[in-house]
Amino acid sequence: MTSASRFEKIERGNPGCREVEPMARTRASTRRKARPAARAAKGRAAPARRRARAAPRLAAVKGATRRDAGVVQLEIGRAGGARVKRAIYPPGFRWSVDMKPLAGTDLCMHAHVGFLERGAIRVEYADGCAVEFEAPEIVAIDPGHDGMVVGAAPAVLIEFDFERDTVSRLGMAPEHRHA
Repeated sequence: MTSASRFEKIERGNPGCREVEPMARTRASTRRKARPAARAAKGRAAPARRRARAAPRLAAVKGATRRDAGVVQLEIGRAGGARVKRAIYPPGFRWSVDMKPLAGTDLCMHAHVGFLERGAIRVEYADGCAVEFEAPEIVAIDPGHDGMVVGAAPAVLIEFDFERDTVSRLGMAPEHRHA
């Protein structure tokens, strides 16, 4: 199944999955492509490409250890028996491309619970169900998913977990399913 068809196969009327559609092209993205051609037709040179917007500079989290997991920046600290993590996912991030080779599994088998502080993400499950989150929003993502950053801004997720015991300690399903 291709990515495009998986985007379209979204469970309708399911209380566990929100209806989301593929991101549509905006007029702005269409205009950007048309302008160089219009300038060339008038004999003017196209302007130099603008530099990509850099990820926001975030202050370091006090009491946390910083490390990188592939292209994801992580800051991890302890709070009681739990870990608190700030994960910064860059624009263009997709788990199946960036993390699958490191994890050695077809899907992300970790549960994610927390608060999406910035940006937007899309989560797709093996059954075709897709869910999108846009900051500021609370997230709960079951194991067995592929995830990606939506849009040109990085996604910043503040996450709470119990390492391998996250699912059982938080009363989550061990894998995505429909009630």
